[in-house]
Amino acid sequence: MKKILIALGILIILAIVIFASYNSLVSKDQAVQSSWAQVETDYQRRADLIPNLVATVKGVANFEQETLTDVVNARAKATGINLDANDLTPEKITQFENAQTDLSGALSRLLVVAEAYPTLTASESFRGLQTQLEGTENRIAVSRKDFNIAVQDYNTAIRVFPTNIIAKIFSFEEKAYFESVAGGDVVPSVEF
Repeated sequence: MKKILIALGILIILAIVIFASYNSLVSKDQAVQSSWAQVETDYQRRADLIPNLVATVKGVANFEQETLTDVVNARAKATGINLDANDLTPEKITQFENAQTDLSGALSRLLVVAEAYPTLTASESFRGLQTQLEGTENRIAVSRKDFNIAVQDYNTAIRVFPTNIIAKIFSFEEKAYFESVAGGDVVPSVEF
């Protein structure tokens, strides 16, 4: 009888560890998904501001059509990539980030070239949109940082003992981080 009680006690403790580990992993996975949703929201905010910026630039300046076309095309490419928070592989995040980097480069060129048009840069609507874009870029950086922290917490949890056993049993897979894009440290060149 004593052996049965000891075995039952061990099974109860094991069940508690399994349930606690599983619930912890689910919570961390949800934190990653929530952080990813915020990243997407901030990138969408930037994409939503671009048509207003382009319209303002077109309305005020006799602007370089190629630069405007590049911005519009880069926005279409960036908004055309949708990732599922449950499938954040390094390849898919890199694809997403490359499209966003192209958009960032096109926006940078637009803003630099726009400075050559005093009427445009003096326009209150242009200045307001430029300020909103700068704020959005800061939000994106914070969201990406928060996402990477959530991914680090999750990835650590699925690798430590004994949670790693539960993670393998229930197929919790490692998530990918946002990383620097090759050439992301190079300032885009603009020629007049």
